[in-house]
Amino acid sequence: MNRTDNPSAARHVHFGRLAGALLAGVLSLGLGSPAASQTASAPAATSHAKPPIFVLNSLDATISVVDPVSFKELRRLPTGKEPHHLYLTPDEKSLMVANARADSMTLVDPKTGQVQRVMEGIADPYQLRFSPDMKWFITAANRLNHVDIYRSMPRQGGGVDVSLVKRVPTGKTPSHINVDSKSTVAYVTMQDSDELIAIDLATQTPRWKVPVGKLPADIFLTPDDKQLMIGLTGDSYVEVYDITGPKPVLSKRIKTGEGAHAFRAWGDKRHVLLSNRVANTISKIDMQTMSVVATYPAPGGPDCMDLMSDGKTILVTSRWARKLTFIDTVTQKVIRQIPLGRSPHGVWTLDHAPRN
Repeated sequence: MNRTDNPSAARHVHFGRLAGALLAGVLSLGLGSPAASQTASAPAATSHAKPPIFVLNSLDATISVVDPVSFKELRRLPTGKEPHHLYLTPDEKSLMVANARADSMTLVDPKTGQVQRVMEGIADPYQLRFSPDMKWFITAANRLNHVDIYRSMPRQGGGVDVSLVKRVPTGKTPSHINVDSKSTVAYVTMQDSDELIAIDLATQTPRWKVPVGKLPADIFLTPDDKQLMIGLTGDSYVEVYDITGPKPVLSKRIKTGEGAHAFRAWGDKRHVLLSNRVANTISKIDMQTMSVVATYPAPGGPDCMDLMSDGKTILVTSRWARKLTFIDTVTQKVIRQIPLGRSPHGVWTLDHAPRN
């Protein structure tokens, strides 16, 4: 999910390598004193039982809070510059919003949509992920060309604490992260050097780095950890790699659509969705046959996705149209679009289908 809001598949402008010293000590991600300027007037997100939908407006530095019943934007919460991706804390009490250009994180209550606190001092958190065992917290510094690996520890009263263990240099523009089910390896794509790196979490050292296709973006691991899928935003394919050996082996290229980009699991451990940003479609891929079994329309530059708990509604950010798009998976049609801010990127709700 590169930073650019340009609808071409060309590479985005690289902001250059910036120097940065390792962060020392422990950085708290737990619940803390809320920033008064951000929460003083924040009401409950919705009067309905369903939790809100959150969408990050990257170029506006805001979070849109959307009511899933009335389908209206309730309000916008301020963040730091360039919020791109978001992730839930292990105790599910805080939604972490990574503000890449602000070197900060905004923590939001996933049930009410109220800002809980802002954490400073995280270097360029473009992408973020916890390992499945919750021992590790990992960020990809998209403009600084490194991956930061933190030790994650539960915090009394809720939330987590993290301490930086190591900063791992990568190729150009580390983009997306995934971690195997055993919490042993982190896989990261580098979109401007067309590479994939595997980092051993126990030693915080690279296991290998290999070339891949054009402008690699999101990564998806099959449930058995044997195959790794990469969306090629500079192409129209998903590359599938066998990772059972000492180094990955390209086993298949799946034709999806121009600008193959972001994944979202269907929740049945067999199918996965992929957004095609330039083709304006979403592909449903069968991981047993590694083939496309359905295609959904997704106008306006589809990017990040979530799948509602009913399994019938795809939420996708339409970055170039500045909208949140709702797609009916049964009729395979767009059922509504909600206008939002500039360059909507990450989308998330508690009312979601399983994420594996």
